[in-house]
Amino acid sequence: MSGGKDSFLATLIALESGFDVVMSVTVIAEEHSLMYHYPNASMARYVSGLLGIENVMVEEGKLWELIGNLARDGIGAVVVGAIASDYQKTRVEMKCTELGILMFAPLWRKDQGMLLNEIVMRSIDAILVSVSAEGLTEDHLGMHLDRDGVERIMELSRKYGMNPSGEGGEYESFVLSFPGAGRIRIRRSHRVWRGSGGYLIIDDAGLDQSSVA
Repeated sequence: MSGGKDSFLATLIALESGFDVVMSVTVIAEEHSLMYHYPNASMARYVSGLLGIENVMVEEGKLWELIGNLARDGIGAVVVGAIASDYQKTRVEMKCTELGILMFAPLWRKDQGMLLNEIVMRSIDAILVSVSAEGLTEDHLGMHLDRDGVERIMELSRKYGMNPSGEGGEYESFVLSFPGAGRIRIRRSHRVWRGSGGYLIIDDAGLDQSSVA
């Protein structure tokens, strides 16, 4: 559970598919990690909280030690939000095979434009918190992936050839709300811009469930 749209959507689909999701795991990754989401990972616990799922944070080098312990305790599957990265999928798949557990990747090889539209149709409110691709500027930080935002991303994809879902590292997202689950309120944030890319760093936030019936 990185806090981004893909891991969130994959978790929703897992729940709808009958998985008993008992825990989410957030990797605190190094910047420019080839495997894991970097910005705002420490805030992913709030995103997990939107689904009422316990969250555990772990350093990148200790992830599989943790999952190995969980497998010995009876956990039978790992849900991932991978879409198109063979590098990511094969490494997770290999580790799961070694541990004798299932890897469930419900978004794998799905049409990326379709997945963005599914985010909109499900009313998952997500914003861009990292941009690093031609056509994406500092002004895109904080942009909502609503219908207009998705159309802007699709236009940039057609013009520059970027992955619409950001699977190539072009952008990363952060989920703020889901219907019936409350909203993550960002109380303080700041931007970091370096050359042709940057981050929206969330300094202070909290999960507000006061509007949930």
